Amino acid sequence: MIATLMLPMHGGDYAEWQMREPQSWTRPIHPMTSRIAFAAAHVVASPWEDNHPGAPARIDWDETLGFRQHLWSWGLGVAEAMDTAQRGMGLDWAATRELIERSSALAHAVGGTIAAGAGTDHAEPDTLDTVIRSYAEQLEVVEAAGAVPILMASRHLAHIATGREDYLKVYGRLLAGVSRPVILHWLGPMFDPQLEGYWGSADIDEATATVLDIINDHAAAVDGVKISLLDEAHEVRVRAALPPGVRLYTGDDFNYPALIRGEAGRASDALLGAFAAIAPAASAALQALDAGDLDTFDRVLAPTVALSRHIFRSPTYYYKTGIAFLAWLSGHQRGFTMVGGLHSGRSPLDLVETFRLADRAGLFADPALAASRMQAYLEVSGLAR
Repeated sequence: MIATLMLPMHGGDYAEWQMREPQSWTRPIHPMTSRIAFAAAHVVASPWEDNHPGAPARIDWDETLGFRQHLWSWGLGVAEAMDTAQRGMGLDWAATRELIERSSALAHAVGGTIAAGAGTDHAEPDTLDTVIRSYAEQLEVVEAAGAVPILMASRHLAHIATGREDYLKVYGRLLAGVSRPVILHWLGPMFDPQLEGYWGSADIDEATATVLDIINDHAAAVDGVKISLLDEAHEVRVRAALPPGVRLYTGDDFNYPALIRGEAGRASDALLGAFAAIAPAASAALQALDAGDLDTFDRVLAPTVALSRHIFRSPTYYYKTGIAFLAWLSGHQRGFTMVGGLHSGRSPLDLVETFRLADRAGLFADPALAASRMQAYLEVSGLAR
C-alpha cells in the first residue's frame, strides 16, 4: 500500500501527499561510453561521535564507503573529497586523507572509477611558493592512492594572488610536475564566497582567458576542467574554446541535461553533486544516451532538474544538506547527521520540498521507508500534524 503523508506548507497549512509507486531503474551491464560521469559524494557522519561545528570530522566509514558502492553500481564514477564531502565546511585534512585512501582502495577492489580533490586546506600557506608546495603535498596523496587528481580551487591562492600572473605561475608549476593528466576545478563564489575573483579577476571574460591560457600551455597535463558557475551559456563558450582532447566536465547543477546532451557535435561530460542525489536517474539517462535514445534521456532527467535546482538554491553552499537528507530517506545511512553540524544548513520546510521533488522524480526505491523517515523528521521538527 502506497503511503500518504500530511506535509506542511509555508504559512502553516498542510497538504496531503501520496507517495508514487517506485520507479523501476535498470543498472548498466557494461561501462557507459558516450560520456564520462562522476558523482561528487558526501560523507556520512558517525552518530556515535561528536560532530559539532569546529570539531574534527568523525565519519561512519561503513556507510560512507557503502554510498560510494551505490554510485559505482549505477555505472557512475565517484568524485571524492570535493566540496560535496564538505571540504572547507567541516571535513578536516586528517579525515580527507583517510577518505581518499579508503575510497581509492575500494574503487580499485571493485573496479570503480575515482577522482579525488587536492587542495591546500591542510596548511596555512602565505606565499605563492608555499601554496604550490601545499598543493604538491596533497597531489602526492591523491596520486599515491591511484585516483585521478582534481586540482581544487584554493582559498589560500584566492587570498594571496594579486592577478592572473600569479595563477599562471602556480598552475604552471603544478601541471609541469604531475604524473598523469588532472582535472582543473573552477568553483564559483555561489559555492564558496571565498573564491570570488578566482583566476585573478572578478570579470568572467578575463578569468576565462586565464583558464584557457593555462590549459593551452599545458594541454597534455590536463584531462579536463570542471566548471561550476551555474551559467550554461558560459560553459558552452568555454567548451568550444578548449584544445582537442581536453574535456569540459559540467558542474552546472541547474542546466546539466542540455549541457550533457550537447549540440553541434560538442557535449559536456559530468562531475556533479546532483548526480549523487539522482544516481539511478542519471544512470538511466546516460544508458539511453549510449543507445542513441535522446527522447528517453530527456524524459528521465526532466523531473530531476526541479529537485536539483531546489537543492542547489541560494545559499548554494548548503546543498550538501539536501544530498545527505535524501541519502537518509533512501536508506543509505542510519541517521540524518553531518560533520560540522551541517544538517542544520537547510530549514525543515526546505527539506520537505526536497522530499516532494525527489518522490516526484521517482528516486525512492523504497517509498514506505522514505515516508516513515519523513514522518519521523516532521515529528522531531515540530511539523507533524
